[in-house]
Amino acid sequence: MAFTSLGANLTDSGCDFAIWSKHASRMNLCLFDASGKKEISRLPMVRGSDDVHRVSVDGVRRGTRYGFRAEGVYSPDHGLWYDAAKLLVDPYAKELDRPFTYSKRLSEFGYDTANLVPKAIVTAPETVDIKAPLFRPGGFIYEVAVRPFTKLHPDIPERKRGTIGALAHPSVVDHLLKLGVDAVELMPITAWIDERHLPPLGLKNGWGYNPVTFMALDPRLAPGGVAELRQTVATLREAGIGVILDLVFNHTGESDRHGPTLSLRGIDSLCSFFHAPDNPGLLVNDTGCGNTVACDAPIIRQMIVDSLRHFVLATGVDGFRFDLAPILGRDLQVGFSRDAETLKAIQTDNVLSDRVLIAEPWDIGPGGYQLGNFPEKFLEWNDRARDDMRLYWRGDRSMTGAMATALAGSSPIFSRNGGRQTRSVNFLAAHDGFTLMDLVSYERKHNEANGEENRDGHNENHSWNNGAEGETTNRSILKNRRDDVMAMLSTLFASRGTVMLTAGDEGGRTQNGNNNAYAQDNEITWLNWEAMDERLVDHVAFVSAIRKRFAALRETTFFSGEDGDIEWLNRHGQPMTVADWETPDLDGFVMLLRTPDIKAAMTDTRLAILVNRGREPMEFNLPDRDGTRWMQVFARGDRPARTPVVLARRTVAFYTEQEL
Repeated sequence: MAFTSLGANLTDSGCDFAIWSKHASRMNLCLFDASGKKEISRLPMVRGSDDVHRVSVDGVRRGTRYGFRAEGVYSPDHGLWYDAAKLLVDPYAKELDRPFTYSKRLSEFGYDTANLVPKAIVTAPETVDIKAPLFRPGGFIYEVAVRPFTKLHPDIPERKRGTIGALAHPSVVDHLLKLGVDAVELMPITAWIDERHLPPLGLKNGWGYNPVTFMALDPRLAPGGVAELRQTVATLREAGIGVILDLVFNHTGESDRHGPTLSLRGIDSLCSFFHAPDNPGLLVNDTGCGNTVACDAPIIRQMIVDSLRHFVLATGVDGFRFDLAPILGRDLQVGFSRDAETLKAIQTDNVLSDRVLIAEPWDIGPGGYQLGNFPEKFLEWNDRARDDMRLYWRGDRSMTGAMATALAGSSPIFSRNGGRQTRSVNFLAAHDGFTLMDLVSYERKHNEANGEENRDGHNENHSWNNGAEGETTNRSILKNRRDDVMAMLSTLFASRGTVMLTAGDEGGRTQNGNNNAYAQDNEITWLNWEAMDERLVDHVAFVSAIRKRFAALRETTFFSGEDGDIEWLNRHGQPMTVADWETPDLDGFVMLLRTPDIKAAMTDTRLAILVNRGREPMEFNLPDRDGTRWMQVFARGDRPARTPVVLARRTVAFYTEQEL
C-alpha cells in the first residue's frame, strides 16, 4: 500500500495537509500565527479508508506554522498515548521554527504543550539537478560533527560558526582539499531533543543522535533551512567533495514510556515502534535509547524512503550512513534479514538506487551484530579491523595475521554471501569512543564530566598511554604518542577498502580521555583549530596523496594472490612462512602490491609498505629486480633508497619500484 502526499503540500488555492494514524479516533490540524505562539485555528481532519487523515485549507501559504493534535485513548499500559493537549510535530515536516527543548511537561497527561513544541513550517518543494555521486567506494570519508567542527574556527564569521553553512567557508574547503577528502559525512543534522537526564546535569546533546522527526533540519545547525544545506552541498561539490548524511532511523527522542510525546508517539505509537508482543505497554529497546522504530511497518518504510528521497532531490547529497542499521532489516518475528523489505526499498528506489549507502552493522538487539551481512550495495563500518589495528599497534601478541587481513580488506568477512569485493569502511576512531590521540594517551576512559560517575562509555578501548595517563609535558612521551598516531594513520590509508577519519584526528585533537562525549557541547568536543598539530595534518595529506597515487589502495576487489597482486614478505625480503605468521612477537613485515602509479602514467609498478611496530629501528631488505631500483616515497618526491632500509621505530614507510 502507498500512502501518498503525506505532510503539507501547497496547492493553487492553499494547502493540503495529510497524516497517517490507524489508532487515533480523530486528528486535528492546528494553525498558528507568524510567531508560532498563538493557535489561530483548529480543524478536524477526515479519515480515509487508508487511515490517512486529510484536510484542505484555502489561503495557507509558504511559511505558515502548523502542528497536529490527536484524539483517542490514553493508556500507556496498552501502548496508547493519545492526548489532545499535546501538540504533535508533522513527521513529514521539512523545516521547524525552533529547536526542541526538553521539559518534563512534555510527558504530563493533559498539559498543553503548544508553548513547548516547535511548529512545522509549510515549505514549497525545491529540487536540484541530480548528478551521480562524487564519492566512490575506496575513497576517503571525513566524519564531521557540524557544530563542534566549526564552533571555534577563527576564519569563520562568528554568526556562522556552528552551522552547516560554515562548512562552505573557503578556509574549511581548503583544509578538506589539503587532506584529500573525497566526502564529508555529516553527523546527524535533523532536529533532535536532549535526553531527559541531561538538563539536571547541566548538559545537552551536542551530536544529534536523538532525533524527533526524520526530515526537518535542526534550526541550530541550519538557520537557513534546507536551502542552507543545499548551498553547502553545492559548494563542496564544486570543490570535488561529496556529502554523506548520517541519519538515525532506529529510535526517536520520545524514548521509553516515560519520555516526551512529540510526534510519532502521539500519532500512532503502536504502529511506529516495536512493542513487546505480550506487553504493548513495554517498548522494545534494541537501541539503548528507550524505543525502537518499527522499520518493517509499511508506513514507516515509506517515511524512511521519502526522507532519503527528500535529501537527494532537495539537496543533492551523495548518500547516507545509517546509525544502528540492523534495525532497518529487523522484525520481531524473523529478526534481521539482508533481504528485508525496507532494505530492498532503499536500494531499488529510482532516486536512491545509485546513492552511497553505509551501515553501522550493529545494535544491542537480538542478533544485533551483523558485520558482513548487509546487502552488496551497502558499505559497512568495520569494527573488527579497527580493533585489530589497535591491538597490533598496542603490541599485543599474535596479531600479524589479523593485521594483514585488515590491510587486505577483510575478505573473510565480506566474501560471505558470494561477495567478490570488500565493503569495509576502515577506521581507527570515530565520534563514539576515544579520539585517535586519546587512544595513545589514556589507558582508561575518563568520563567524569558526563555526570554518571564514569560508568558510561566503553570500558575496553584497546588503548595505551605511552607512559603517562593523559596530559603530560614529557617530550619523549609526547613524541612517542605522535609517532604512534602517524604510524596508525599510515596503516589506515594503506588498507584496502574505504577509509574514514573523524574530523580533528588529523591534528591530534583530544577529549581529555572522554570516550562518550555526546553530551559535551563545549570545549571538550569543540575543535581547537589553533592547537592543531600541523605535522600530523601534513602527514594525513601525505598518506592520502599516496592512496590517490597508487590505484591498488583504492580498489575494492579482493586480492587473488596471483600474478603478484599482493605478496607478504618478512623483513629479509623473503615470502612470509607459516613460522613467520605464527611468531607471536613479529614486529616487522612488508605488504608488496602490484599497482598502477598515476605519476608514471598509470603503468604498473610495485609498492612496498614496510611496517615496524617495534621499539627499536629495524633493517629491511627489499627484493631486487634487474633494471629497477627502490625509491622511498616522500611528500616532496621520491628519493633513492639505501640498502638495507633502516626503518625507524614505530613507523610505516612506503617504497616504490622504478626503472633505472
